[in-house]
Amino acid sequence: MSLLQEWRDFAYANDMNSRNGQLFWANYFNIEKEIYQKLLANPEKVWEGSLADLAKEFDTELKYFVGFLDGINDSLVTPNPIEEMDQDTKVGLEYDKEKLYYNMVAAKADWLYNLEEWEPLLTSERRKELYKEQRNSSTIVKGKKIGRNDPCTCGSGKKYKKCCGNN
Repeated sequence: MSLLQEWRDFAYANDMNSRNGQLFWANYFNIEKEIYQKLLANPEKVWEGSLADLAKEFDTELKYFVGFLDGINDSLVTPNPIEEMDQDTKVGLEYDKEKLYYNMVAAKADWLYNLEEWEPLLTSERRKELYKEQRNSSTIVKGKKIGRNDPCTCGSGKKYKKCCGNN
């Protein structure tokens, strides 16, 4: 079994509705927050090495670091092979800061997108733009309803009720 599958089996066995599950996820989110604080506070640093070495550098257990990689992978410039990695797999953490912020908003991870470490990386205005852009991307906008007496959308020239609306 891959490390990623082990992480997912372990983590998602913890139901958010149970007391133990809430404690597990609160602990994990604190670990994740500490990793992001260190990562964002050192934007010029090249973070790469074996999975085990990076977990150690971030002072995190391997399984929790795998969970972190699962969350950040879509925001990386070069995604890591998370599906088949082992502790010796070389991984990198070069991230696209706007994409990372956008994805944090999408995940509703306010404990991450509100970190003060974002301030030197993205202006307040840009963070607001990315926030609004992400929120609008998930808003469903219904199109105008076709009236029975409107011209049919197929271009026949007939009224909708006499053409495609005639079911």
